[in-house]
Amino acid sequence: MNRFLDKMERKIGRFAIRNLSLYLIIGYVIGYILRLTGSLDFMSLDPYQILHGQVWRIVTWILMPPSSLSIFTIVMLFFYYSIGTSLERTWGTFRYNVYLFSGMLFTLIGAFILYGVYAMLPSFPVFHIATVDHEGLGRTIGMAVSTYYINLSIFLAFAASYPDMRVLLYFIIPVKIKWMAWLDIAVLLISFFMGNMAIKVVIVASLLNFLVFFLTTRNFSRIKPSEVHRRAEYRRQTQQAAKMKAVTKHKCAICGRTEEDGDNLEFRFCSKCNGNYEYCQEHLFTHKHIL
Repeated sequence: MNRFLDKMERKIGRFAIRNLSLYLIIGYVIGYILRLTGSLDFMSLDPYQILHGQVWRIVTWILMPPSSLSIFTIVMLFFYYSIGTSLERTWGTFRYNVYLFSGMLFTLIGAFILYGVYAMLPSFPVFHIATVDHEGLGRTIGMAVSTYYINLSIFLAFAASYPDMRVLLYFIIPVKIKWMAWLDIAVLLISFFMGNMAIKVVIVASLLNFLVFFLTTRNFSRIKPSEVHRRAEYRRQTQQAAKMKAVTKHKCAICGRTEEDGDNLEFRFCSKCNGNYEYCQEHLFTHKHIL
């Protein structure tokens, strides 16, 4: 997986969207405005309406805000923006883009698979179903699909990368983020087993990027923050050493030769010249003194 991502990054990495978390937050703001105008229903991921010409829903469902607007929602959006930008700095812009867009793609595919399975139920007499309300089915799926679980996958990825980081629960209680992640996983399991089939599919599809990204990453240490920091520090020191190596220590004020122009060249400063002038062995005694 790492090799594949590295190869793709070299080819199309320049097209990655920087600060993608900010654009998601802006999308939610647009979604809240559309909710006030009553036009948000035309943006949901409704497979029935998409198959009947409303193709913009393939993209606009991303504007569906995760919940109603409140102070708690605003705090959570700022929190998700913070952890999203941290992941982007840790993984790199391209990998973070791949992580988010794969979650959206899996959700889109899952919604159409669910719609297709239920739409074909009357074809199987074993289910004893005469007809299926396709329009109602699409509406139900559209109501269940949002980026809520994709945001949760960002949180789980952050917890996997920074398990020992402490956050203030309710701005008071310090808690390691890994314990909050386990709590969210428990809530997810409850929602999965108690929710309808649409909720089950949305949960699995939205979090599939987390499973694929981490379970197929054989060398997970490569994306740990400590390892990323170590590699960045190593690159910085290597570049600094290369710059120091490129700068010559000695240079003749007359001919401009340096120690790299010959292994046996010797350089001396002239005590009679007014200034810091250095000369090679050929011009040390033949140059005109600078007074």
